[in-house]
Amino acid sequence: MMMTSPKRLARIAGFLYLLVGIFGGFAEGYVEPKMYVAGNAAATAANVVANAGLVRMGVVADLLDGTFFVFLALALYILLKHVHQSTARAMLVLVILATGITCLSALFEFEGLRVATGAVDMAAFGAAGSSALVLLLLDAQHYGLLIAQIFFGLWLAPLGYLAYRSGWFPKALAVVLVVASASYIVDLHAAFLFPDIAKAIHGYAAILPAVAEPSMVLYLLVIGVKTMKPTDERILAAA
Repeated sequence: MMMTSPKRLARIAGFLYLLVGIFGGFAEGYVEPKMYVAGNAAATAANVVANAGLVRMGVVADLLDGTFFVFLALALYILLKHVHQSTARAMLVLVILATGITCLSALFEFEGLRVATGAVDMAAFGAAGSSALVLLLLDAQHYGLLIAQIFFGLWLAPLGYLAYRSGWFPKALAVVLVVASASYIVDLHAAFLFPDIAKAIHGYAAILPAVAEPSMVLYLLVIGVKTMKPTDERILAAA
């Protein structure tokens, strides 16, 4: 990647970001809500049994999401480390934390599938006990993903800062990324501290991330980075 031009590297990052959105959206926006029924063990277990293939696809999608997310962060780190290396490193660490928690959460989902389908012998607990364990495992996945989302939100702050300082991206987009990071944090902490309030504000808190991240993906794919002067390119090459 060190020999790749900034525009090409930015477009690679945009493509990886798009894949993160596709696989993450499928696993966490479609599969997980379709399986998990909060507080209802029988319904959750029945959903998992009836959609075993979909659950397996969701687990794989989560793992691919994490893989592409790490490569996205690496591409952006190489692209933007000349702006402020410590901030770029912080961005990379936050992504690694989010990915690790997401992949661990996928393990809970997979074990829930194994229990629900009888791959793990739970006969001693009876049908009700087996269903309760499936719910517990998917509960762990659900709240694990919420915890991961905190770091998914936090990484936008250093990304926005680096984008702003680099001069390669629109200032407004960089600012929206930082504000979206704060919106993520408020929304997800509310989910743990004030669940009833969280349900009421979630739709509003999701607006900025829903604008910021697709806009960044689109900009990276279409524009890449703003055209630099030859002197700027020599500075990047030296960095």
